[in-house]
Amino acid sequence: MDMNMNNNNNKGKSKLKQNQKKRVELILLILYAIGFYAFCICRSLHLSRADHFSKLHGLRAGWLFPPRLNDVSDAQWRNFRANLPILTLVFGVFTMLANIAGKSFHFRAKGMSIIWLFLSLIYLSYLHGACIIFILLIASANFLLVKIFANAKYFPLLLWIFNLVFLFANRVYQGYSFSKFGRQHWAYLDKFRGTFRWHICFNFVILRMISFGYDYHWAHRDSHFDQEKHIRRCHVCKSGKVCYQILQERNVHTNNFAFTTYLSYLVYAPLYIAGPIISFNAFASQLDVPQNHYSIIEVTWYGLRWVFSLSLMELMTHLFYFNAFAASGSWKKLSPMDIFIIGYGVVNFMWLKFFLIWRYFRFWSLIAGIEAPENMPKCVNNCQNLESFWKSWHASFNKWIVRYMYIPLGGSQRKLLNIWVIFTFVAVWHDLEWKLLSWAWLTCLFFVPEMLVKSAANAFQVANLVGYVIGPSGINWLISRFLSKEGLHVLGFMLTSFYVGTKLMFQIHDAKQRMQ
Repeated sequence: MDMNMNNNNNKGKSKLKQNQKKRVELILLILYAIGFYAFCICRSLHLSRADHFSKLHGLRAGWLFPPRLNDVSDAQWRNFRANLPILTLVFGVFTMLANIAGKSFHFRAKGMSIIWLFLSLIYLSYLHGACIIFILLIASANFLLVKIFANAKYFPLLLWIFNLVFLFANRVYQGYSFSKFGRQHWAYLDKFRGTFRWHICFNFVILRMISFGYDYHWAHRDSHFDQEKHIRRCHVCKSGKVCYQILQERNVHTNNFAFTTYLSYLVYAPLYIAGPIISFNAFASQLDVPQNHYSIIEVTWYGLRWVFSLSLMELMTHLFYFNAFAASGSWKKLSPMDIFIIGYGVVNFMWLKFFLIWRYFRFWSLIAGIEAPENMPKCVNNCQNLESFWKSWHASFNKWIVRYMYIPLGGSQRKLLNIWVIFTFVAVWHDLEWKLLSWAWLTCLFFVPEMLVKSAANAFQVANLVGYVIGPSGINWLISRFLSKEGLHVLGFMLTSFYVGTKLMFQIHDAKQRMQ
């Protein structure tokens, strides 16, 4: 008995020492992180001082700290920011009309699809003008293809060929010109092409057309989704609500695959421009019965957090000119340490930009009763490896790829081969540019060893820098800079910081696990 007591005492002392060691390690990690960010902020403020203004492009008069300038060098962010008032007015009116009509007349899927189709076509008419004809013609052709060939064994191949042809053709011919279809009768329509290039938005429509095709194809087959098993494991479903996974995997009735529901899904106004990407099953289910995952209070809180995030973005672009350095090419004249800080800042700027854009449109969709997957559920600085980063960054696109590409291609059994097909598609889906293909293939090169050894890699920073900023032509120059005498010290600092960051992420993850 005394021996058992001694063993228990020894185990207790050993556990206490381990906890003390972890506590000391956590304190050291936090102190390093504080020092790291303090250094990066001070250096970024120094780089964004007035004597650099003449070398940077895209700086405009700011309103936050006049006469300090505001970095609006990113065209996507600049346009979104400028159009926020009109977008908010339009979506406010649209969601109010749709919700009033749905509750007043007790509309289900068919009725709500007609309401949203009507409102969305008004929206598209302003965006694309006469080019809405191209969208409706291609969409109608896809609908007929699905309805006619859905039961054929070769249907998935046919569906992909059809959509890939238009993905490439739309970009090569820049959305087509009406004059090519008859100068006398159609050329005048080129004067009414709207305010936004339709073939850019159509990339999202292609994803929805493929989703509709597969979901209709699978609706005629037995589902492999174990709903009861999922409900036992899902905390959302246990609470009596319906999670997105159920909405996506549960086959809807074939009556819901009507032409009006299909078109409403393709052009659904709140998610049309930028997503998040939602499957046809999930969309049609929520037209019938609006989402119950988020309460009114939770949706309101979601909107308020978005406003706070917008304030952070305004503060960031007024204080730090990361993207202006990248856009103007001025970063090439900086030291290796400053290049690292600008590159790190650009990645964080890109994350916050997409965070704001995606959550804005998702907010209006939630108000309309349609839940879409959340993009960027984790901060970019809280992804301990490349796989975690990819799943979190464009999470709804990742769900779409897993459902409609990864699993049909063979899933984990062919993972090493599948990633090359998938990331190549992701690159060409974004745009037909060599630097995006370089990003895709570099990501695959970093992915392969990570999958083999599951190590904590932060190489996604390099891959994103190539894809978004420098392109393949600048990678040799960048490598030579960091392999110089001055650059090797910076490289050591980077690797140490990545290691500390990864250790801190694991500490946070363990703390969350203990709290559950």
